[in-house]
Amino acid sequence: MISDIFIKNLIYDPVSTFGILSFYLLLVNFPLSLIALFNKKFSSYVRFLTITINLLIALQLISRWLVSGHFPISNLYESLYFLVWGLSLGQLLVEKEYPTPIIPTIAIPIELLTVAFACFVLPDDLKLSSNLVPALRSSWLIMHVSVVMLSYAALIIGSLLSASVLFIGNNQPLQLRSSSTGIGGFKVSNSYSIKNGVQPMNFSHSEELDTLSYRSILVGFVLLTLGLITGAIWANEAWGTWWSWDPKETWAFISWLFYAAYLHMRISRGWQGRRPALLATTGFFVVMICYIGVNFLGVGLHSYGWIFGI
Repeated sequence: MISDIFIKNLIYDPVSTFGILSFYLLLVNFPLSLIALFNKKFSSYVRFLTITINLLIALQLISRWLVSGHFPISNLYESLYFLVWGLSLGQLLVEKEYPTPIIPTIAIPIELLTVAFACFVLPDDLKLSSNLVPALRSSWLIMHVSVVMLSYAALIIGSLLSASVLFIGNNQPLQLRSSSTGIGGFKVSNSYSIKNGVQPMNFSHSEELDTLSYRSILVGFVLLTLGLITGAIWANEAWGTWWSWDPKETWAFISWLFYAAYLHMRISRGWQGRRPALLATTGFFVVMICYIGVNFLGVGLHSYGWIFGI
């Protein structure tokens, strides 16, 4: 009986079915990730469920694409699931670099809350697929919005990893010795010899997480830069202006400046200790304001996705 109902819902409403199924799998995956963290062992079951969730959301987005006839990132409901897809993909990529139970433990709650918000908080009218307004009927929709959403996912993961650095081994000094480009805070004492430079380094748990955080933020910053550039080009085609300073654009630029300052201080100034991690952690709230917070204002050219009909 249950299987018949599931198959019927899958046939007539695959978007909602895949979305709710993803929620319940995340609900199962969250305690499993906590158990793995307490046991201090990386769980292959958590990874398998994460892969399954990522594939289910991909199927949901493809189904929405087929039903609506346009790329499924035109409203808040679709973008929330696209964000979770990017977060789960980023989680899997980071775990591949450094398999530790702390990564799914910090990523899965955000994914779970995002899917829960999309499933149970958003009004039904914001979940429905609708015809695109003329400004969105452009190939720039895929090129701009998808890049921006993936940048949000990378920046969120980087900020969450930095938050974990603040709590892990907080009674021990943190030596920033690695980055994605071989620079960005390498600072040692005068006793460090050239001979040591050719020897492999043993990084602590916090240093590994900090390095992954730096790399995630760097990837997110590059994607956000591309998103701002493509957005400006698209705006000029659609509205005849490169920049209009509406709330979404303004906060995207603020987010870009914030992470540019983080990367500058990390690379040029060679920040040490937990100050960079604290700054990157704050970036999580900057991204949340840019993505969700400005929707409460209900003004601006980015008029799709207002919450509760404000």
